[in-house]
Amino acid sequence: QVTSFQGVAVRSLSTSSPHDHPEHGRLVYKGNLAKAVLGVKFFSYSTSIFNLFMMPYIMLKSGIGVESLLVQAAFYGLIGVFTFVTPVTLHILTKGYVIRLYYKDEVDTYTAITYNAILAEKATVFHQKDVRIPDITKMFTTFYAKTKSMLVNPTLFPNPQDFNHLMGYDKSSFLKFEELEELKEAD
Repeated sequence: QVTSFQGVAVRSLSTSSPHDHPEHGRLVYKGNLAKAVLGVKFFSYSTSIFNLFMMPYIMLKSGIGVESLLVQAAFYGLIGVFTFVTPVTLHILTKGYVIRLYYKDEVDTYTAITYNAILAEKATVFHQKDVRIPDITKMFTTFYAKTKSMLVNPTLFPNPQDFNHLMGYDKSSFLKFEELEELKEAD
């Protein structure tokens, strides 16, 4: 395999697929909103840090310390909502978004890569038998891996059988589409 890197030929002696990870296995899913989630969380964190550093300057220049207690409480409450509540809410909503999902055939385990609170990638390893589908459809949950909620987009799996195996649909007692077609042809 030869790849060009700014006009210089770089030779790779690797025999594995670019979608394989030596520790996690074969890449079966890649979320298309990973950069957007990271960007929004980074923007939210950076504006919160900016607010924290600008508060003393704003209070000093505006003379808010002289005003009534009610005005101070309203001002600090408004700033607190944007400074602390927004990043926490964003983290709660996006903590289960799966950036990449790997599968190891030999041990039937999945590794889900998500972002943690400090924007670092976090790996969660689970078996297919640990996957539980919620009884009621939830907005930010496709399935539970042990007790952690995970969000994936089923249409982004390059191989639909990988999604079916993840969710346990391949072990279902329902007739598969191919079997149903065979029954129709037999009749």
